[in-house]
Amino acid sequence: MTTKIKAEWDRLKKVAVHTPGMEMFFGLLDPFASLYERAFSQRDALKEHELLQYTLKHDFKIKVLPLKDTIVGTALKKPSMKAKLIELAKKSIQFTGTEGEVELACREMDANSDILDPEHYFNTILLNPSIELEPRMTTRMINLHITQREPLSNLYFMRDQQMVTDKGMLLSRMRKPQRKREPQLTGLLWEMLKEPPIYEIQEPGTFEGGDFMPLDSFALIGVGDRTNLSGAEQMMENGLGFDEVALVHQPSHPLIPPEKRDPMLNMHLDNYFNVVSQGVAVGSKPLLETTRVDIYQSTTDGYQKSPGETNLYEYMASRGFDFINITTLEQMAYASNLLCIRDGTVLAVEVERIVKDVIGKLRLRAKADPGGYGKLFAQVKKDYRYLRQEGQFFPHKKEIYQYDVEAYPLNLSNLTGGYGGAHCMTCPLKRI
Repeated sequence: MTTKIKAEWDRLKKVAVHTPGMEMFFGLLDPFASLYERAFSQRDALKEHELLQYTLKHDFKIKVLPLKDTIVGTALKKPSMKAKLIELAKKSIQFTGTEGEVELACREMDANSDILDPEHYFNTILLNPSIELEPRMTTRMINLHITQREPLSNLYFMRDQQMVTDKGMLLSRMRKPQRKREPQLTGLLWEMLKEPPIYEIQEPGTFEGGDFMPLDSFALIGVGDRTNLSGAEQMMENGLGFDEVALVHQPSHPLIPPEKRDPMLNMHLDNYFNVVSQGVAVGSKPLLETTRVDIYQSTTDGYQKSPGETNLYEYMASRGFDFINITTLEQMAYASNLLCIRDGTVLAVEVERIVKDVIGKLRLRAKADPGGYGKLFAQVKKDYRYLRQEGQFFPHKKEIYQYDVEAYPLNLSNLTGGYGGAHCMTCPLKRI
């Protein structure tokens, strides 16, 4: 059976998640190199992830599939699946040293396959270790050096390794080297669940799930730093059946000089735009008005580009959407990275718990590069004063109540340090 999703506001019934483990520890050794926004407490991040899962399961009765538990549990029951897990682990481990030591280590790994449990192999894939074996003259005196090569520290952002459309699931091809291997692991999960992808993005295309948003009769695809035009075109050719597709070009933030462009400020579409119901969207108007959109219509010959251009704000308005406008500070604090549970009900980040961390990080950037981040820092300070005075940090805004939206805020102040909120952390598998 192939999973399909038509609209972001359809009732969510099943999601896949990944509870971060030891890979997050290695990511926090150098947050910047690991694509994290800032340092944070791993201990508290795990508590927040437990709360996220509990809320999905118990408050909304959504079936939650944990990536690691599902893969390990299936491998324990099915030898054929354990064999595939082992093969993937073998590709993720590298032995170096003398020819004899490397050969012995490989033989030992093969010989121990019946002894070592599936969790061992899962962790091997997570950490991608390189093991340097340096023998000394004395018996069994071997200098052992283990290096982690790009551990999957972003794996808990389960939105990105795939996307589910109105035709089925497509497997991503990630843009950043730190995340390249993630679809291999989630692909194994889909195989175990008998949900094979209908297509896998091919080189030179890149595509990440945070850049895709299904909206019933039409869909949005973000193109920019993470998803390129080739990936978007492959998506339209092989995985979409919507009447219309809008390619949303990642904007350069209007408060950052073009020559200082920082794509991490709005790396995915869901970092600066989302919907809370059928007909109501969330975003920062000044940013959305600078976001160029190309419109493609479905024809018998595939999707054909329509003449003319528009911006994301005007395009969504033309489709009948009203907006809940958010400040620049709220956008940077993941207000739009909400998860729509059903039409008019969302799981949102408690923005007020994050803004001081966002401001603090931006203060350091503005001090180091006032020409690049000075205007943005001045704006977020102004936004903070305004939001404090009005008492309307997202999602506690009057527009939320005016549009009859039920918002369930969660404190994700540590998890968002990895650069994403509830939307990024969940892969929807079933909506009805």
